[in-house]
Amino acid sequence: MTIAEVSKKYDLSPDTLRYYERIGLIPPVPRNKSGIRNYDEDSCRWIELMKCMRKAGVQIEALIEYVDLFQKGDATADARKNILIEQRNQLMDRMEDMQQSLNRLNEKIKRYEQGLMVAEKQLKKWKD
Repeated sequence: MTIAEVSKKYDLSPDTLRYYERIGLIPPVPRNKSGIRNYDEDSCRWIELMKCMRKAGVQIEALIEYVDLFQKGDATADARKNILIEQRNQLMDRMEDMQQSLNRLNEKIKRYEQGLMVAEKQLKKWKD
C-alpha cells in the first residue's frame, strides 16, 4: 500500500506515518525499487497497534523501546512483556482517575438538575 492509502485507512497524515518510522515507533517500512514506501501487512499491523496505544495514552518512549526490543528477537520477550504490563498498570490508574472525575461531574450535574426541578415546581405553584 502507498503512504496515501495507509494514511487514509488509519486516518493518520503521511507526515505522522513518516515520523512514526523515523523515531522508531514502527519498524522500517519496506520500499520498492524506487525507494518509495510500500506498506505491507506487517507494517499496517504495527501502525494499527501504535495508533491504538497512543490513543490510550501509552508513552511514546515505552513504545519505541518495545519496538526496539522486538527487533532484537525472542530473547527480549520478557522485557517486552514487562513494558506492556507497566503501561497497562499506568493506563488502569488513569482510567480509575478518569472514572472518579466522571462520577464527580455526574454528581454535580445531578445537583443542577435537582435544583431546576425544584425551581420548576415553584413556578408551577405560582402560575396556578
